[in-house]
Amino acid sequence: VQLQASGGGLVQAGGSLRLSCAASGSTFSTYVVGWFRQAPGKEREFVAAISRSGRSTMYADSVKGRFTISRDNAKNTVYLQMNSLKPEDTAVYYCAVRVGIMITIPDGYNYWGQGTQVTVSS
Repeated sequence: VQLQASGGGLVQAGGSLRLSCAASGSTFSTYVVGWFRQAPGKEREFVAAISRSGRSTMYADSVKGRFTISRDNAKNTVYLQMNSLKPEDTAVYYCAVRVGIMITIPDGYNYWGQGTQVTVSS
């Protein structure tokens, strides 16, 4: 499966962005999808994940209540709505997929998109 992340940009603190992760292939609904981010000089960290059906989600504590992950399997797309953005949310955001349950460990995901830059100014 190939993944294409988009929607990043420059936004002021307190603003919003919506990231999209579009997937190729007809088996998208069989994958758990995760969003991760990596800031300069830091390790890649978990942001959010969504189950195959979309009924279950999980979030990092740092984004809980501000970010919402959702998916549209008919469109082979997962979204990350990011509200109340903070400068510390600045990073390259990646989407990734895996077979099985939702997990927070990047190494557990099999396919990755190319990343989209999110920059939040103070």
